[in-house]
Amino acid sequence: MNVFYKLHPLAYKVVQRVMNIKYNNIYNIKNNTKIIYQDISLPHKLITLSTALSFLLWPVKSKDAAEKSCTQNSLPIEDADKLFENGHYEECYKLLAEHQEKGNVEVQWRICRALYNMSKESKYDKQYKNNLVVQAYDIIFKVLNETEDHYAVHKWYALLLDAKSSLEGIKERIRQLENVKKHMDTAVTLNPNDATSLHMLGEWCYQIAEMPWHHRKIAEVLFASPPYSTYEEALEYFLKAEAVQPRFYSINLLRLGNCYLKLKKEDQAKYYLQLAASYPAKSNDDHKANTEAAELLKKLK
Repeated sequence: MNVFYKLHPLAYKVVQRVMNIKYNNIYNIKNNTKIIYQDISLPHKLITLSTALSFLLWPVKSKDAAEKSCTQNSLPIEDADKLFENGHYEECYKLLAEHQEKGNVEVQWRICRALYNMSKESKYDKQYKNNLVVQAYDIIFKVLNETEDHYAVHKWYALLLDAKSSLEGIKERIRQLENVKKHMDTAVTLNPNDATSLHMLGEWCYQIAEMPWHHRKIAEVLFASPPYSTYEEALEYFLKAEAVQPRFYSINLLRLGNCYLKLKKEDQAKYYLQLAASYPAKSNDDHKANTEAAELLKKLK
């Protein structure tokens, strides 16, 4: 603690208490800021603490932290992320699977991400894709029980819980809706500047707003207060995601167009639909966005 010897005595006590109680959490947050840059397709803006805290804490590293950093550098994270960004999901999975036994959280959630995206590829049959979802869910469920303060773990748990419950029927999917949103909210709380987490919350709101009448009736049976949202709320999350990382995801652009159409704002809708229609296609989601946006634009002309 001698690094703080010039602080005012009261400030010293406050910082000392923070250091004694919260040091590990703050160090984990710093690690997460490095991870954010690597997550999903394009670089994200970084989470930062206040200038004062970052100035005081970043230079301080324990022996365990240094060893963890060294271990992290020995993993193929950067290579795996490049493969993922270019749509090579199976190759990404195979590379990460070679290191799965090390139990590193950064490897584990990326394996789940690769498996989930493989499950959306048309080259695999339905049963195999379902198996990939279940496999990814089993991995992320175990990781969640061991790591509760990592935004990407909560994000991928939410997404895979929704995907797995969908395989079990509409009742189960509706039953898990609030649990899915809870983990999305946690992901955003842990990392407010992760565009994909914000997009997922927007998608949750959009799907609830779009829920068919007969699904709403099922929800009314399952819940005293069924899940509820609006296109305005969905739009707010999609706009936040776009502000954090412009044009990071074709479906986010498509959903912005969808929401503006629902709200009868055609000029704004056209702008985002044109971006979605011309988005460089690297994945099935991109092709879907291209096609759907182009069809909607035809109807608007």
